[in-house]
Amino acid sequence: MRTEAALPETIRRIVLTGFMGAGKSTIGPLLAQRLGWRFLDTDAVIEARTGTTIAQIFAVQGEETFRALETEAIHEHGSSEHVVLALGGGAVETESTRDALARMDEACIVFLEAPLEVMVARCLEQPGAAERPVLADRERLAARLAARLPHYRKAHLTVTTANLTPEAVADLLLEALNRRCMAPREVIHKKQGAAAL
Repeated sequence: MRTEAALPETIRRIVLTGFMGAGKSTIGPLLAQRLGWRFLDTDAVIEARTGTTIAQIFAVQGEETFRALETEAIHEHGSSEHVVLALGGGAVETESTRDALARMDEACIVFLEAPLEVMVARCLEQPGAAERPVLADRERLAARLAARLPHYRKAHLTVTTANLTPEAVADLLLEALNRRCMAPREVIHKKQGAAAL
């Protein structure tokens, strides 16, 4: 992924990364709505394409198959304009996904960060949380997060979401994009809910 030194002057796509419970699927639609852009979640794209759940893909076909589907979804939608794309928490572990993100033109990668316990608490509040035994193994979760952090931290922007509402995070991202990512003629007008692109 690109570093801050390589920020593109024009942003036509935003990619949200972060661990499970970071807020990607909640903040993504809010940000897209404020921009007048589309929101896509790679997990939802994969489920729609395969007609099965992510959990079933993992159980029946394995993680390798899922990661290949994930990379395919990123390639397919990463070239779309005016899209906010939320990645699965483990997407950055796959080299092919990292390569796809690095090659994505006019894209701003955003890392949504929060303490592990905050993210676990958010996950437990979601429907079907009792069916996710992975949430009970805090030691394994902490190890997964630690392994992914170096990749997450290569994002253009990092926003700590722990003490903020999803709306506040979306607003912070808009301000950061206006200040740091957008060329003067490309400024996003929050009140109008659309980008002048």
